[in-house]
Amino acid sequence: MHHYAHIYQNQVKNSIMKNKILIGVFMLITGISSAYANDNEEVNGKIVKSFEKEFAGAQNAQWVTTKEFVKVTFTLNEQVVYAYYGQDGHLLGVTRNILSGQLPINLLTDFKKNYSNYWVTDLFEMAASGENVYYLTLEDSDHKVVLKSNGINSWNVFKKERK
Repeated sequence: MHHYAHIYQNQVKNSIMKNKILIGVFMLITGISSAYANDNEEVNGKIVKSFEKEFAGAQNAQWVTTKEFVKVTFTLNEQVVYAYYGQDGHLLGVTRNILSGQLPINLLTDFKKNYSNYWVTDLFEMAASGENVYYLTLEDSDHKVVLKSNGINSWNVFKKERK
C-alpha cells in the first residue's frame, strides 16, 4: 500500500483519485449526505455507459449525484453493491457490505484478538486502484471506532469518537 508521505510526482493523479474515494468513504461511514436522488436519464451518459459495460447483469440500479461523484447502488449476483464514479465517467471504487467471516484470516484474527470487547456494527470492502481495503466499524458502551485494513494483516484506526 502507498503511504501519502511516499507519493511521488507521477502518482499525484492517483492521489487525487484516492482523495475522491475517501470523500465517498467518509460520507458512507458517517451517513452525511449532501446528495440528491436522480433518475437514470439525468445521470451523465458517459457514466451510465461505463456502468453498463463494467457491471453487465446488474439489476435495480439507483443513482445519487453529488458535486464530487455519482454513486450507483445495484444488485449483482444477489448482493447489494455500491459503485462510485467521478463526473468524468471514471470508476473510482466499488464497495459492498460483508460479514466478518469473509475477511482475510489475518484481519479477522487481529480484530478478534485486539477488539474482543467491541461489537461489529458495519463492515464493508472497497475495491479501488487495484487493491481491496476493508472498513470495520466497532462499538462498545463508550466509543465508536472505525478501523481501516492495513494490507491483509492488520488494522489502523481510521476514526474514533466517544458516544
